[in-house]
Amino acid sequence: MSTAISPTAYNYKVVRQFAIMTVVWGILGMGLGVFIASQLVWPELNFGLPWTSFGRLRPLHTNLVIFAFGGCALFATSYYVVQRTCQTRLISDSLAAFTFWGWQAVIVGAIITLPLGYTTTKEYAELEWPLAILLAIVWVTYGLVFFGTITKRKTKHIYVGNWFYGAFIVVTAMLHIVNHASLPVSFFKSYSAYAGATDAMIQWWYGHNAVGFFLTTGFLGMMYYFVPKQAERPIYSYRLSIVHFWALITLYIWAGPHHLHYTALPDWAQSLGMAMSIILLAPSWGGMINGMMTLSGAWHKLRTDPILRFLVVSLAFYGMSTFEGPMMAIKTVNSLSHYTDWTIGHVHAGALGWVAMISIGAIYHMIPRLFGRAQMHSVGLINAHFWLATIGTVLYIASMWVNGITQGLMWRAINDDGTLTYSFVEALQASHPGYIVRALGGAFFASGMFLMAYNVWRTVRASNPAEAEAAAQIAVVGAH
Repeated sequence: MSTAISPTAYNYKVVRQFAIMTVVWGILGMGLGVFIASQLVWPELNFGLPWTSFGRLRPLHTNLVIFAFGGCALFATSYYVVQRTCQTRLISDSLAAFTFWGWQAVIVGAIITLPLGYTTTKEYAELEWPLAILLAIVWVTYGLVFFGTITKRKTKHIYVGNWFYGAFIVVTAMLHIVNHASLPVSFFKSYSAYAGATDAMIQWWYGHNAVGFFLTTGFLGMMYYFVPKQAERPIYSYRLSIVHFWALITLYIWAGPHHLHYTALPDWAQSLGMAMSIILLAPSWGGMINGMMTLSGAWHKLRTDPILRFLVVSLAFYGMSTFEGPMMAIKTVNSLSHYTDWTIGHVHAGALGWVAMISIGAIYHMIPRLFGRAQMHSVGLINAHFWLATIGTVLYIASMWVNGITQGLMWRAINDDGTLTYSFVEALQASHPGYIVRALGGAFFASGMFLMAYNVWRTVRASNPAEAEAAAQIAVVGAH
């Protein structure tokens, strides 16, 4: 064992920055979500202004929740996990710092441009070309930091969580750069380099894999580290984790066409997307089962550990939404569900139940370790946050399921003479109670984030980051 202690074992500074901003952007993104959900209940909340209208704030909400909240969670956890599993410091502190400030600059750019109406109109890829270029530069730098750290690892083995983080980084770069190929006509306006059905196909190749790689593969990397750590149990099956990894990244990339059923996309491409989506159930559930079975012999911990509860319930929602997705990709089901609120419910089963809850659990796990504390300021507040998040998610999903199926059935109902039974306005009126419940569920979830912010603030205020650095040094030395 080495006796020399490195004065700076790990770079925790950038991890702390990203972890804190995860909470900040979570509050802003989810708060905005509650506001636009309320606009669908009370349209007066548009205030008659263009930049506060639903159409401009909705893409800002998705960008804040996916890229600001989810992105910061992925940066924080990947930088934390890669250092600890490779037992080495990030390859470059300055490049890591650039990824933090560059990512925040992209988000601030989105906050300014999207309400002003500057948009490519592409789902999850709305940012106009100057911001898209900055995002690409930051992302490539992120890849250099992550893979550079793996190349200088002190361990022979590359832990499976890093395989998932690595695939997420590489594929997200490819998706972003290819889909954002465009022809700028001014500083804030560009046109896609692709046309017609080709443009739609490339957009949903990107759009579904923004879900498949950004919101699934990266967060599975998170799961493979934090679930075993919090449960204090080894991962159930390391072999299953590798099979799950290769099956997932091989299949996910093909699923995009299921967003384009009954459109101008060639029928063979629609059928291919449907088939791949159905097969995708197997690797998705492989990951869910692996995470769940890790708790074998540790289920009793759920009674007293709300952080573990966040992580395990997120896996339950992951299992549910990855069953629902392939089912909705079947053409006959899709003919009912498409363009309805059922799709919105499905997205949020994944976004709130899986992505947000596993991120929250991971942040609660990291904060005390990053700031030199034994535990979070209040376990009771974590418990309250768990129940607000769970109840909020269930209210949200259930209301959108009911709304979506109601809308689908009303839209396809026809009279004996072939005319539509219901007008669009009647379907909208039938949806109104669901929108009230959805806004309430979102308010529950967002209020939990305020409890988290207070809990984190109290923990950080009493912190000693130097102790965290010292503990990291001891851990690294002890491992050599």
